[in-house]
Amino acid sequence: MARVSAAVPHALAEVMNSIRNAPRALVRRHRASRRAAATPGLTPRSRPWTRAFGLVAVVLLGAWLGLLVVGDVRVPVGPMNTTMTLRPSISGGTKINVSPLGALQLDSHVAPVRLDVNVDQLDPDRAQALVDHPERLSGLQDEVAQDVEHGTLDLAVRSCVAVVSGATALGLVVYRRPRRALAAGGLALTLLVASGGTAYATWNPDSVLEPRFSGLLSSAPSLVGDARSIVTEFDVYQKELARLVTNVTKLYDVTSTLPAYQPDPTTIRVLHVSDIHLNPASWKIIASLVEQYKVDVIVDSGDTMDHGTAAENGFLDPIEDLDAPYVWVRGNHDSRVTQKYLEGLKNVHVLDDGRARTVAGLRFAGIGDPQYTPDRSKSDGAEASQELAGARLASALRDQHAAGTPVDVAVAHEPSAAREVDGEVPLVLAGHLHREDMEVMKYGTRLRIEGSTGGSGLRAVEGEYPDPIQASILYFDRDSRRLQAWDEIKLGGLGLTTAEVSRHLPKENQPGATPSPTGTGPSPTGRSRTPTAPSPASP
Repeated sequence: MARVSAAVPHALAEVMNSIRNAPRALVRRHRASRRAAATPGLTPRSRPWTRAFGLVAVVLLGAWLGLLVVGDVRVPVGPMNTTMTLRPSISGGTKINVSPLGALQLDSHVAPVRLDVNVDQLDPDRAQALVDHPERLSGLQDEVAQDVEHGTLDLAVRSCVAVVSGATALGLVVYRRPRRALAAGGLALTLLVASGGTAYATWNPDSVLEPRFSGLLSSAPSLVGDARSIVTEFDVYQKELARLVTNVTKLYDVTSTLPAYQPDPTTIRVLHVSDIHLNPASWKIIASLVEQYKVDVIVDSGDTMDHGTAAENGFLDPIEDLDAPYVWVRGNHDSRVTQKYLEGLKNVHVLDDGRARTVAGLRFAGIGDPQYTPDRSKSDGAEASQELAGARLASALRDQHAAGTPVDVAVAHEPSAAREVDGEVPLVLAGHLHREDMEVMKYGTRLRIEGSTGGSGLRAVEGEYPDPIQASILYFDRDSRRLQAWDEIKLGGLGLTTAEVSRHLPKENQPGATPSPTGTGPSPTGRSRTPTAPSPASP
């Protein structure tokens, strides 16, 4: 007990000393903290870049959330009810969703925002009014332009409010300071104004002339529409936008008297195929394209077979059932046996040795591939033989022009042979490379290389992804017989069901170009290069 009684006063003394010394300890800590603050090496470094990055992230996320909540507008465009939406994007542009048919993409502008237009439904009353009163179609372009203008203005105002409100609200939640939240809203407004200014500065109304369609292939001709020469005196954007609305109306209103597709009677439509490589599915695709696009003539630039043996000849029989004449040249996988068999089929026009034929209003001339390499080998001197074959074709083209029967389209399998006719014909078609390409050569001849319409045949599964099936529709003016536009068609390869159609115009046929009354293309008599091979045998 004595020990316990003695310990109690000692403990109380310790507690009292701690209480008395507490102010001194606080003073010492305060002085130490001031000394540490005065020493630069001991202070935590500020990170302005981190704060700026965080603010930008908050602004972008808040703006995106704001657009998701209130960033769309329901707008009637002609006979259609649509929803317009702004979406963040790297490349910009406009996407028109015509569900369930597919979508059109237009390179309308370059900005970090994309305009999405969803066609929700067709108003039956407004559509029926167009059907009952076709004369209203003439004023549709002004109506559509006004609807789009009002909808875009409304969307811009709503999007501005949505972006600023979203960024400000998220900034308030994250920082919990009104000043930082207002800074986030101001930055969002600045970014939106800059995006709008960029879109306005890069606005391209002519983009409606060259749309890219993805979706059901059977819907492409109706949505993309006819290809025809553009008259620069008209307002292209309003006119083509109204035509797009009309085409969508035709597709949706299946009970109306409006046809789904009316090909322009002033154009000759040519289907260019190549490198089928014994793929039986190609005939069904070709037949479908002939029917959908009302094709006048089919041109096959070779490699229809894989080995060129007589046992494969039965593969060619479906050509007779295609509802269009078939123009063909020999490829390096096609043998003379294949060529002879095709010459015996009805509705087939075999071109070789520079012979010329007039088919569907166009004059064609071509030459077969001088090489026969079904094993994909390449013999010595192959390139020289291609150039020699091309020179023979060029000589035949000059003879045709001298005789007063100039050729409109030349055909060869290998591009190296096709390049030799530069300056002798407006357009030359080729294949062989299994990929599409288009170029205007030195002397003015346009070279069009087709991809593989057979998806490379059995070679389709050799790579990581199956090769696509490619073909193109070429539109020629019926009077000048010059190329006016072309549609590149790409279908998903083996096991895929995708379809994409993109419209293209030659530079000389785009708005702003000076149209030529006689069409475009080189003058065969103006070429300075001399022939390098003797003339071929007479047709």
